Amino acid sequence: MSINKEVKRITTNTLMMMKQAGEKISMLTAYDYSFARIIDSAGIDVILVGDSASNVMAGHETTLPITLDQMIYHASSVIRGVQRCLVVVDLPFGTYQSNSEIALASAIRIMKETGAHAIKLEGGEEAIESIKKIVSAGIPVIGHLGLTPQSIYKFGTYAVRAKEEAEAAKLKEDAKLLEEAGCFATVLEKIPAQLAKEVTESIHIPVIGIGAGKHCDGQVLVMHDMLGINTEFKPKFLRQYLNIFEQATEAVKSYVNDVKTNDFPNEKEQY
Repeated sequence: MSINKEVKRITTNTLMMMKQAGEKISMLTAYDYSFARIIDSAGIDVILVGDSASNVMAGHETTLPITLDQMIYHASSVIRGVQRCLVVVDLPFGTYQSNSEIALASAIRIMKETGAHAIKLEGGEEAIESIKKIVSAGIPVIGHLGLTPQSIYKFGTYAVRAKEEAEAAKLKEDAKLLEEAGCFATVLEKIPAQLAKEVTESIHIPVIGIGAGKHCDGQVLVMHDMLGINTEFKPKFLRQYLNIFEQATEAVKSYVNDVKTNDFPNEKEQY
């Protein structure tokens, strides 16, 4: 029997045990109570309350505009829908980059005001002091390397990262630094599969991939992408499991038609 079926609550320790046992870790984003209930009951290991809410919930072009207060709102909603999985919350842009004291204050607000179990932040060497400060306060941290969407204007593109030797070497070093700083896991986004394999094998903490190949310890996707709610985003790494956009559109059209033709409500649907 798999490890994640034997526990009532997924914890950071569960994920470490899963890596050691070779059991893959499943992670999806969620941003509200209703979808969190569905995803949790379906057996997911980790829900990430991602700053991707800026894109898929609020319609912004990047993840940069979302605020700490908004992330706390989404995370609080998710927590109320979860009974079993680990809930991780992104620290949004501007809440940890300037100094480690601000980073710690941001992380404490999320933990106190949402009931979430861990936080995630982007960056390698440049984020180490903030990570150490947060971990030392007893707050679990997931790192994030490779394509880091909060740095989109620095990169200027969402293209695959670390294809060049120098950047690949820095990423491998950063992954070790994250482990040494106390991160219990790290996300690798949109990097070559072979590099992700090397990183996964070189550190003891779980590595969760998104567009980083099959050799990572687990995978994460944005819920709106894999369920086909958002149909514009179709990168190579995305497997779409449903087309809710199409199905919901047809359902709404049917409702509109039934109202217009006086078919809804019928005799059985009134008091």
